[in-house]
Amino acid sequence: MKNEPSAGINLIGVGTVLEGKLRTPGDIQIDGKVMGEITASQNISIGASGDIDGNVNARNVTIGGKIKGTIVAQEKLMFQSKAVVRGDIRAAKLVIDEGALFDGNCTMAEAKQMPSVVELKPEARRAEGR
Repeated sequence: MKNEPSAGINLIGVGTVLEGKLRTPGDIQIDGKVMGEITASQNISIGASGDIDGNVNARNVTIGGKIKGTIVAQEKLMFQSKAVVRGDIRAAKLVIDEGALFDGNCTMAEAKQMPSVVELKPEARRAEGR
């Protein structure tokens, strides 16, 4: 087995504001505000204080806060009870807790029919100069 660096968990904390594109080969927890596109090869979790204005693409997406934009979840998309989602969604599996608000269109398809999540490997990031 190779000793490759772990992608780890990324955190956008409460009070943090990020503008632009965010891409990670691992997981990300968002408790702050993001204005732009978010792509994760693994999981995205938006906490109760999280506020996203932009598109989200990941293997699994869990929403406890607010999103305005298109969401693509390769496997599972989950709206927790305080979630507010305004935009179209596409997922293989969808879970909506009582109390969540959703305003948009929903398309469900098997994971193999979904557009692929961009795989970001450490060597690819270095080649891009990041």
